[in-house]
Amino acid sequence: MRWLVRSISRALAARSAIGAHCATGVGPWVSRGGSGLAGDKTNEIPDGSLKMGMILVARSRRCEWSNAHFDERRIANRRLRWRVTSGLAACAIATAALAVWVASPSSHTLAQIDSMHQQIAAQKTELQQVRENAQRDIRHMAIKLGELQADSARLDALGQRLVVAGKLDPAEFNFNEAPGLGGPEVAVPPTRSLPYDLSVSMEQLGRRFDAQQTQLGVLQSLLTDREVAANLIPSGMPVKNGYITSPYGERIDPFTGRESFHPGLDIGVPWGSQVYAVAGGVVTYAGVRDGYGKVVEIDHGDGYMTRYAHNSKLLAHVGEHVHAGEVISDAGTTGRSTGPHVHFEVWHDGKLVNPIAYVRR
Repeated sequence: MRWLVRSISRALAARSAIGAHCATGVGPWVSRGGSGLAGDKTNEIPDGSLKMGMILVARSRRCEWSNAHFDERRIANRRLRWRVTSGLAACAIATAALAVWVASPSSHTLAQIDSMHQQIAAQKTELQQVRENAQRDIRHMAIKLGELQADSARLDALGQRLVVAGKLDPAEFNFNEAPGLGGPEVAVPPTRSLPYDLSVSMEQLGRRFDAQQTQLGVLQSLLTDREVAANLIPSGMPVKNGYITSPYGERIDPFTGRESFHPGLDIGVPWGSQVYAVAGGVVTYAGVRDGYGKVVEIDHGDGYMTRYAHNSKLLAHVGEHVHAGEVISDAGTTGRSTGPHVHFEVWHDGKLVNPIAYVRR
């Protein structure tokens, strides 16, 4: 059994050797000696070792087929290694590209980020401009506020002078004190967009202007009423540089020499002197009356009427509105008269009154 195993091993080794050297036709030959048959120990070495020799054999078809087969296998192996290598390289390149794509943003994303940076920079610039403009506007408003405060002080001084000039009660129109204000409070949405100090100052100044406007309005109304009343009430002489030649009331008639009632004042002036209206009003009569000669009558309202007689020429016309101090006629001596003068009468509520009180106003 041991010998059979050794024989098979030698045969396999010889076959392998022959296959490896069939291109040259030379191969090793191994034998124990003898004929190689079982029990033949003719050439066996006494110590049991093997004898090796070389034999020459002819090239066979089997050897050629074996070489071609091995060549095809080598070529196939090379192709397989090339394909495997190429696949691994392609996988490595794809993996690297994927890693780069994942790790790095695309060019479109970078452009968007750059555009956002530009927008933020532009918005910062615009915000800075708005802040500078707002600060400049605040400075201008502060300057304007100072000017308005100066105007308010001047209005206070003017109001006080008007109170004195109009002879009004100073306690009623005290421009140094704020007028009383009040009423229920109604909440409104806040609208303040200015710095607190500037906004408060402007609100206080606005309230002060409102109070001044109210006080000045009332003062104006009073003064206007007084002025209107003063213009409508007969005041002063109807001529310049004249003198009273005959008073109002009882006197000796210059034509009869008997005691009679004189309904007005006689004011002596040179012939042709200008005669003025003593108050504003509407001319109700301009013509000739018995005893008066050429006469002008003016209705001043509030029950007042004045009459100017003995004129040489009438300048005012019926329906004409005249002002105080306006020329209405020229003095003369028409009618029942002894010489150039102006006969001046004052009527109030349809009754004669003494003109001397109004001449002295």
